[in-house]
Amino acid sequence: MVSADAAAVTTVTGNGARGTVTQRLIHDHLVEGETQPGREIGLRVDQTLTQDATGTLVMQELESLGLDRVRTEVSVQYVDHNILQADERNAEDHAFLRSAARRFGVWYSKPGNGVSHPTHMQRFGVPGKTLAGSDSHTCAAGSLGMLAVGVGGLEVALAMAGRPLYLRMPRIWGVRLTGELPPWVSAKDVILELLRRHGVKGAVNRVLEYHGPGVESLTAMDRHVIANMGAELGATTSVFPADEAVRTFLRAEGREEDFVPVAAEPDAVYDLDEEIDLSSLEPLIARPSSPGNVVPVREVAGRPVDQAAIGSSANPGLRDFAVAAAMVAGRRTADGVSLDVNPTSREILQDLTRTGGTFDLVAAGARLHQSGCLGCIGMGQAPAAGRNSLRTFPRNFPGRSGTEDDSVWLCSPETATASALTGVITDPRDWAALAGVAAPHVELPEHASVNREMLEEPPPPERAASIELERGPNVSALPRLDPLPDVLEGPVLLKTGDDVSTDEISPAGAKALPYRSNIPKLAEFTFTRIDPEYPRRAAETAQEGAYDGHFVVGGDNYGQGSSREHAAITPRHLGLRAVVAKSFARIHWQNLVNFGVLPLEFEDCGDAERIRTGDVLRLDGLHALLGADADADSQGASLRLRSVTRDESYAVRHRLSPRQREIVRAGGIIPALAAANSRL
Repeated sequence: MVSADAAAVTTVTGNGARGTVTQRLIHDHLVEGETQPGREIGLRVDQTLTQDATGTLVMQELESLGLDRVRTEVSVQYVDHNILQADERNAEDHAFLRSAARRFGVWYSKPGNGVSHPTHMQRFGVPGKTLAGSDSHTCAAGSLGMLAVGVGGLEVALAMAGRPLYLRMPRIWGVRLTGELPPWVSAKDVILELLRRHGVKGAVNRVLEYHGPGVESLTAMDRHVIANMGAELGATTSVFPADEAVRTFLRAEGREEDFVPVAAEPDAVYDLDEEIDLSSLEPLIARPSSPGNVVPVREVAGRPVDQAAIGSSANPGLRDFAVAAAMVAGRRTADGVSLDVNPTSREILQDLTRTGGTFDLVAAGARLHQSGCLGCIGMGQAPAAGRNSLRTFPRNFPGRSGTEDDSVWLCSPETATASALTGVITDPRDWAALAGVAAPHVELPEHASVNREMLEEPPPPERAASIELERGPNVSALPRLDPLPDVLEGPVLLKTGDDVSTDEISPAGAKALPYRSNIPKLAEFTFTRIDPEYPRRAAETAQEGAYDGHFVVGGDNYGQGSSREHAAITPRHLGLRAVVAKSFARIHWQNLVNFGVLPLEFEDCGDAERIRTGDVLRLDGLHALLGADADADSQGASLRLRSVTRDESYAVRHRLSPRQREIVRAGGIIPALAAANSRL
């Protein structure tokens, strides 16, 4: 939802963007297409990032593609999401990932080394480069002046094989920053302000490019906080210039030689314009259960708090932990409150310890955990049902914490720490006034404690070729993907509301995530947060054999959140062949295409209300409608969806490029490549 004040400050220039950082990055990497908003473009990819929750499928896909060795400048496999060794399955996945990284020429970041996004920024990020990652928060690297895009794992696999990354050319949304942040307000409040104004759909098919004098007051890690949660607005990515703040960051990491200045032209023009006066901001908080449900902290102050968690890729910098340490120094957390601290990299933990901050946190009662994602992905740290948990994390979708009836709030480290000390939701300015303290001033070290000990460099090609993949019993093969039939008739097995997330389609958490490499087993969790009976009905429908597949009907922003392609693969494994929704989130829409599921949008959203679960729908002549010669512009083409049950039809539209139409007809990218005899 866009507030009235937000609508007033966002305008379309009408002349087309020019001279922006985004345009420069796209121009330098464009290999296919025209840079007109809405048109498909292909980009050369310099770097890739995979993590363990999605990386096992990527490595299986590389194997299916017949890849010998990655063809990017740098590819890195991180193990950061599921680092809890509850049983043998997780260790088997890690062994598989390490063997695949060595086989294909990929750097391997060991469990506990750090969260992928800040660790990649510290060790590998380079201004002016492109980065494709199988994690939706890959956009955080835009803080360094990179074009960093989160996509499905199969697209990352293709990029690792040297193929272009395909995107719709986004509109470029210039966000001009002025002023400086006041005391007790930090970078998290900047992105929460944009979410307050525009909600979780406000930046779909847009790049957020930050500029203006206020940018200079933000460190590179401050920018990481803002760029990271651009994903929660639905943005394709976020971009900052590479300036002296970026040079300072890279110098501290011992990589100043990697610095390249990247800046917009002085007369740059954006497709849309907006302004934020940093000095006018106040502490903000996202209420349960959406990152877009943002209000001032003072509006909800006084509500009891059971847990406060600091860390995650959304607040990963040393500054974020050091502020919390300074606030609790000489104090203790309130009775009944768990203050959880998740260092985002071993390097940051070393620096925090060197400054004494680790001692202050532990002495105050904080619980110090491993360097990793942990509670952010629902791997441990689950809160009590219905009890308030304040987190510096990027998402608070229902059940994502690992507790079905959760109450998760998103806020800054300042707000989380003040609330942990008082036991109730507290504006840090009010806590400071009562405690008689000034806002802490954090001096970042001139030289970081660079730690490369848990990064394994891939062996040379002559050694890698003989490495066998270590495939444990929990690592299954990819499912067979049949071509799309010419006539698709099947029942609607599920109907959802708006803003359904990939967490609700294919849950993570301690119960499901260990099966991330076992598609048949993971499929048993599909949609169970919405309807526990969906997997059973899907299996029964497939066994009966009366239909070629089934449908799901969705609302607005279907598939928001994580880039995990499991949310496309597991329902496809259960027989899903088409999703008809009011609108789609970008990454999930592409993932459906990649695995041969036809994504369609209602032309009249009111038609979605007419369909009921159990209705039988039918699409005729799909091969012609999706053929190479079919007429479809950048906005897609119309077709008729018929309800056999109700004897009525609905106008729906696909927005597929000719390349995507070929993929869907073939049943997915892998069978499309096989049909074209295009092994890599």
